[in-house]
Amino acid sequence: MQKKIILYDTTLRDGSQGEEVTLSAEDKLRIAQKLDAFGIPYVEGGWPGSNPKDARFFELARNTRFTNTRLTAFGSTRRPGTTPEKDENIRELLKTGTGTVCVFGKSWDLHAREILGVSLEENVAMIEESVAYLKEKGLEVIYDAEHFFDGYKRNPSYALETVHAAERAGADMIVLCDTNGGSMPREVQEILKHTMPAVTSPVGMHAHNDCGLALANSLVAVESGATMVQGTINGYGERCGNADLISVIGNLQGKMGCACLAEEKLKQLTELSRYVSEVANMPPLNQRPFVGKSAFAHKGGVHVSAIMKNPAAYEHMDPETVGNRRRVLVSDLSGKSNISYKSRELGLKLGGNGYTSQKIVNEIKRLENMGYQFDAAEGSLELLIKRVTGQFEDAFNLESFRVTIEKNRSGPSTSQATIKISVGKEEEITAAEGDGPVNALDNALRKALTKFFPQVEEMGLVDFKVRVIDGGGGTAAKVRVQIESRDVKEIWSTIGVSENVIEASWQALVDSVQYKLSRGPG
Repeated sequence: MQKKIILYDTTLRDGSQGEEVTLSAEDKLRIAQKLDAFGIPYVEGGWPGSNPKDARFFELARNTRFTNTRLTAFGSTRRPGTTPEKDENIRELLKTGTGTVCVFGKSWDLHAREILGVSLEENVAMIEESVAYLKEKGLEVIYDAEHFFDGYKRNPSYALETVHAAERAGADMIVLCDTNGGSMPREVQEILKHTMPAVTSPVGMHAHNDCGLALANSLVAVESGATMVQGTINGYGERCGNADLISVIGNLQGKMGCACLAEEKLKQLTELSRYVSEVANMPPLNQRPFVGKSAFAHKGGVHVSAIMKNPAAYEHMDPETVGNRRRVLVSDLSGKSNISYKSRELGLKLGGNGYTSQKIVNEIKRLENMGYQFDAAEGSLELLIKRVTGQFEDAFNLESFRVTIEKNRSGPSTSQATIKISVGKEEEITAAEGDGPVNALDNALRKALTKFFPQVEEMGLVDFKVRVIDGGGGTAAKVRVQIESRDVKEIWSTIGVSENVIEASWQALVDSVQYKLSRGPG
């Protein structure tokens, strides 16, 4: 029988405390709805007693129906020297109208004495009275034992006393927190070996990632008997972040045989990770386990040759299990196997004697020696293969372009581009302005091409990146420009390299348009 593990998501509260992570109340609601559809049992909406934005989120959530998720409000135990019914923080918890609340208290005597400035007895009373009061109100109460592992290392009997106070008051779940993220897995295992028999309530784990061990400590806790794991999507959180629920799910359900959610939901794991990344305006991490773009990417020729025979040779699981896909990259490390696999993936035909594949490999190695990087620009790679194999001819050619930039003392700078292209035997000269030189070139090129290729209007720019390849040359250093474009059907990346950033941008821009035109008029 599968061990059932309860997932508790705190992306909207703990995750939003991460540097550069900013979520509006509306963003939080969108993520909460996505987590509900995914099947996360508990979603912590925020701390209504700490800021107006979280209070507004709970107001919005009152009009939203959640089918799989118990929306949870977070807060602290009562303050020293008052009662729960008079404590403003606890009043705010009750105002949210959620059926579940999560309150935290101090398990470390250092925090009680030096941070809160209260006696150890008063700290225990704050925990017990707060949990009891919330239970009297008919709420499900999850108690987060903050700094439990650090507290246990210094004063084990007192750390357990604080947990027993929450238990006596009727807490439905006791969550042990490695709040500073400094505990080693062997320490967590040893502490839980002594704690689990002493606690009768169900136990959960809340781990931070300051030593890169939040996932390991969460898995160790499950192996030691914990039945709830708290974490955030993509591991967002304060300092180095929290346990990444994406990896928690991938390991617990994909590797350890635990039941976290409906089996069919596992295939949506990659989509969930990228959705939250998009709403949070955080770039997806390509190397993120299970769901990253590079998680099942193969670059070395020996590796590719092996996975063409049996993917298990270099993959720990089928990428489709978590909604990801296998990718074969082409670079200066590639062999003919990479080209053969990639060509099949793109639907391109190669010669059967291997000569064409070797010719493509040699060209790629030559260009990457100049600074190109095709594993991040598959649009340019496809064009290269098509050109070498004679399956594509450029739809237009540049005759010349000129870019001028004017800057007045008081006003913003302006850019204008004039461009002359040829399409077959026809020539077209156009000019356009833009917010910068590259934007002006883009506008002029589109203006010139629309007469011949109306489908160019369907294109849009998604991203534009410039990277200095070797900083030794200072402002004359060679740069690599990567452009990401899209239409209604797909997204593609193209690349350009030059000592001149405008020239490199032009190369990437032209490849982007040529790629679009290579797909036909539709």
